[in-house]
Amino acid sequence: MNSPVGQLLKQLIQFDKSGSQPIYIQIAQQIINAIQRGYISKGSVLPGTRVLSQILKIHRNTVVAVYDELASQGWVEIIPNKGTFVLMPEQTTAPIKATAQQIDQVYQYSKTTGFPFQPSFNLASTLQVTKTSYSINDGSPDLRLHPIHQFSRWYSAVMKRKSLIKKWEQTAQSSYSIYETQLCNYLNATRGFHIKPNNLISTRSTEMSLYIVSQLLIKQHDVVLVGHLSNYASNMIFQQAGANIKTIPIDENGLDVDYIKTHFLKGSIRCVYVCAHRQYPTTVTLSAERRLKLLELAKAYQFAIIEDDYDYDFQFEGSAMLPMASADANGMVIYLGKLGQSLFPSFQTGFVVAPENLISEAKNYLQLLDKQGDILQEQMLSELISEGEIYRLMKKNIVVYKQRRDYLLNCLATCFQDLITWEMPSGGLALWLEFNTEISLVKLAEEAENNDLYLPKTILYQDRNTCAIRFGFGHLNEEELEVVIKKLKIAYDAVI
Repeated sequence: MNSPVGQLLKQLIQFDKSGSQPIYIQIAQQIINAIQRGYISKGSVLPGTRVLSQILKIHRNTVVAVYDELASQGWVEIIPNKGTFVLMPEQTTAPIKATAQQIDQVYQYSKTTGFPFQPSFNLASTLQVTKTSYSINDGSPDLRLHPIHQFSRWYSAVMKRKSLIKKWEQTAQSSYSIYETQLCNYLNATRGFHIKPNNLISTRSTEMSLYIVSQLLIKQHDVVLVGHLSNYASNMIFQQAGANIKTIPIDENGLDVDYIKTHFLKGSIRCVYVCAHRQYPTTVTLSAERRLKLLELAKAYQFAIIEDDYDYDFQFEGSAMLPMASADANGMVIYLGKLGQSLFPSFQTGFVVAPENLISEAKNYLQLLDKQGDILQEQMLSELISEGEIYRLMKKNIVVYKQRRDYLLNCLATCFQDLITWEMPSGGLALWLEFNTEISLVKLAEEAENNDLYLPKTILYQDRNTCAIRFGFGHLNEEELEVVIKKLKIAYDAVI
């Protein structure tokens, strides 16, 4: 009881029984810290488990756990009937001695490479840092609606399944997984498809899906057609693949298909990127007549159609218009979508639907980029689909998002009246707001940030004919929407 080491440990060790970290871990870490600082030297004998339990007033089993933890990390050696002796773990890697004269600079990691490489202008980050309390995005869901407690139970149940180990250890896939089958059935039921598992792949995100597709389709200087106002992220991916991007007009009926016919020759177009359900960023829907024209033109001109259906699930009024891919009999459409947008991002997934020969090649790219995949995610999603939970969650969230959209429109009508023009979309989590008086949107963003509201540059659209923002409202509740609109009006008044 009166040993020097015992008294030292009594003075040094403190622990919090109400803390989230186990007591034995707290004590072990403090003993390691004492050894590292030289308070306890190599070869010292630590008190016996009974003695230390009396010193610290804890159960003896806790002390046993402390010593086992120290031994597993190599800080002590437990010799039966003799005691627990302090060790000093050996350094397993020897430092490389510098040949240069500036010895002190060797261990300062270099800021730049000593060799040239090709930076990518196309992939420059759009991320901005802000300290504001409120923000507007381009239409992301509200993660607060994710059913955390239910998912904790489901995830725990999946983790305990012994069948998962076999799935991880299998060397080859002899047949399609349950998840692929379930996803296939879900898409057939919700989007009017008639596909089999060999017509789809599942990816981490829509961006990964588009990257893989662009690697398969696009060569240097290939012409890719997008809307005059289009998705900046997809444009970055196309440009990185070497595409020559050409824009075509958009009106109240969506992409102007006749413009393609009158301004481009057969064989000159590699692919057309379109968000047929709700054009990004304007939210207009491609009309049925233009869909048919585009499919016919694709067959005649031999170009691919990349149909990005990023928010198909968020339909508030009426029925969602089925994808063009569901009516494609000639294999001209590559369909991109998302599953689980009502869930936390870790459980969301992207997918590609296309003819079997393209999917086969796409799987080779996916194997290279994401060989491991996420079996836990796939297991959970397959069960959520089969039990109908995905559909129920989506329906519950749609009610919430519709209320938020309607509340936002009331706030806009109250604060902005005739200053902004908008069309109420039948779905989606964003509005297209056009300012009737042209203003500097950059200055608007600056004034908004001064007033604790963040407008990212990716939602601002301004050129000679356009002065508009894509206002994503899904992540804001009604109280937050009211605050945000008032702050936006203050910023607008300051700019005017």
